[in-house]
Amino acid sequence: MSSNPPGSCCYKGVEHEGNSVGRVETVSDFEVYITEAKDKSKENGILILTDVIGHRFGNAQLIADSFAANGYFVFMPDLFYGDAIKMNRPDDFDIMKWLQGEYNEKKTAHTPPVVDPIVEKSIKEMREKHGVKKIGAVGYCFGAKYVVRFLKPGQIDVGYSAHPSFVEDAELEAIKGPFAISAAETDSIFPAEKRHHSEEILKKTGQPYQINLYSGVEHGFAVRGDPKNRVVQYAKESAFLQAVQWFEEHIK
Repeated sequence: MSSNPPGSCCYKGVEHEGNSVGRVETVSDFEVYITEAKDKSKENGILILTDVIGHRFGNAQLIADSFAANGYFVFMPDLFYGDAIKMNRPDDFDIMKWLQGEYNEKKTAHTPPVVDPIVEKSIKEMREKHGVKKIGAVGYCFGAKYVVRFLKPGQIDVGYSAHPSFVEDAELEAIKGPFAISAAETDSIFPAEKRHHSEEILKKTGQPYQINLYSGVEHGFAVRGDPKNRVVQYAKESAFLQAVQWFEEHIK
């Protein structure tokens, strides 16, 4: 694997202050958070595929609004059919059981056979209903796997991820577009050996790639890092700017 399976670090962190300005709508059979550029332009879109805390997490919505403020139409679907993980669950919570759907009433798993159709419908909605011509996708932790899986012509044009998890070698080898990564110095899910392994795979794809390593931070810093910690806040803001610059180069 290019990154390890999710662990408890995937749902621990700090909630950020601020009020989101987007709206929640229903598309097909799932919710989506939508936020738009000031000029309402929809030519260039950002599809945000979240970590396990989901689309209603305030931190994620504030990030979505920030992409919108940079001129993008932003679409952030619920990947979990209302079964996102609440932040800072007790240590006895088993994320692998959650992935298999054991904690929700319908026993709906959170695996590619369930998540892929949500991503497919989101891309179709962005292109056909909203007229988005180019789609950049952002994947945080859990969502990074699906950015990689859909980074191909006619689906996602440009990809970016922060502290990825659960990405398979074959998925990364198959990308057909530019891909960037923000990595944490301390990360059991995407440790140095996985980062270096991913770099070797990315070299072979022939696609433009970028990997930035941020010191003094841990897995989840780009979404759930403590803003009162100056090192973490710098890394969080820098990772966001990395994504914006990546999309400016390869989309606009």
